[in-house]
Amino acid sequence: MTTTRLDALAAADRSLHALAERLLAVAEAGLPGMYVPGGDTYVFTRVGTAAADGSWRLEQRGTSTRYAAITALGARYLPEERQRAVLGGHTAEEFTGLLVQRLPAVRNLGDAALIAWAAAETGHPKLSDALERVAALDEAGKAQYTVEAAWVLSALAAARGTVDVEKRLSAARDRLLAARIGTSPLFPHATGPGLVPWYRSHVACFADQTYPLQALARAHASGGGDPEALAASEACAARICALQGDGGQWWWHYDARRAGVIEGYPVYSVHQHAMAPTALFDLADAGGRDFSAAIRRGLRWMTQVPELAEPGAVAEPLILDELGVTWRKVYRGDPKKAVRAARGLTTRVVPKARLTPLDRVFRPAAVDRECRPYEFGWMLHAWLGGAPR
Repeated sequence: MTTTRLDALAAADRSLHALAERLLAVAEAGLPGMYVPGGDTYVFTRVGTAAADGSWRLEQRGTSTRYAAITALGARYLPEERQRAVLGGHTAEEFTGLLVQRLPAVRNLGDAALIAWAAAETGHPKLSDALERVAALDEAGKAQYTVEAAWVLSALAAARGTVDVEKRLSAARDRLLAARIGTSPLFPHATGPGLVPWYRSHVACFADQTYPLQALARAHASGGGDPEALAASEACAARICALQGDGGQWWWHYDARRAGVIEGYPVYSVHQHAMAPTALFDLADAGGRDFSAAIRRGLRWMTQVPELAEPGAVAEPLILDELGVTWRKVYRGDPKKAVRAARGLTTRVVPKARLTPLDRVFRPAAVDRECRPYEFGWMLHAWLGGAPR
């Protein structure tokens, strides 16, 4: 008898298992409303506005190719009839095919890499064409954003065994490993100079950690083993888990040079219920350390939000089952992200500076009432995916 991620969660904490099941149900309920039938894609976001009578109005804004690809990556784990329910009547393979057809017009490396990753995972016959589009956009020797470079590696690792990608995979793997600064286990925002202003080149976000650690773990698992890649993945995971907040918060901005936190807020729901779990689960599935205790702490934050229990904060739920949304983040409400900017600039010169008076002035008690489809795509990927244990 195999043990799934949800089974393991149930054995560890029945209340959190119920929460994960609840979140998965919200994802399946919410994704159909984010689908754009005429374009066979997904909205960029849904924004909630509360009326005086307590009801909500949800407004759709924009569209997103990368969010559509992430949704396909997660939805593929559903039974076929439920795939069709969230993917506008398509299976994950069929929907990925629509994305592959659009690749010639895709100009963003990250979008192309996610589509290629989905093509590899769904067994699409034009996987080679998808990978060629990625190669065309990934100019040799050019610095890339770390998140997008990680998605390239994940796509190549997924394609391994179907297409000969060894040379490209080795280069993508080496690029991520070489991007780290000195002996720090954390990853910077870009793989080289030129994309980020010098004064904030040391500032990296949470996504800059989870996607590389996931990609390196997958690269290790997809071939004959890569101890260096696995060790780098594990070291990054260990550090972000050591820095996790007392309330289970996955913090937002890190000093990539010294592996510390620069600014904790906002705390994003997707980090708590989806991005951290999917990356750390993939690491464990690859034979790395088990960080399930940290995953559980992060998940618990979704219903036990200490920031919203502070005096003066408006206590409100982040999960609205009836709307099919999870609100996007808890944040400071500081004008033009002033705290992040101040800490980014200050820590460039004084790495351990905290500017603690800013915490008293700008308290993290505001809720961003927005929900994006990729949050649900990664949630499905996190809790339904993975190798049987």
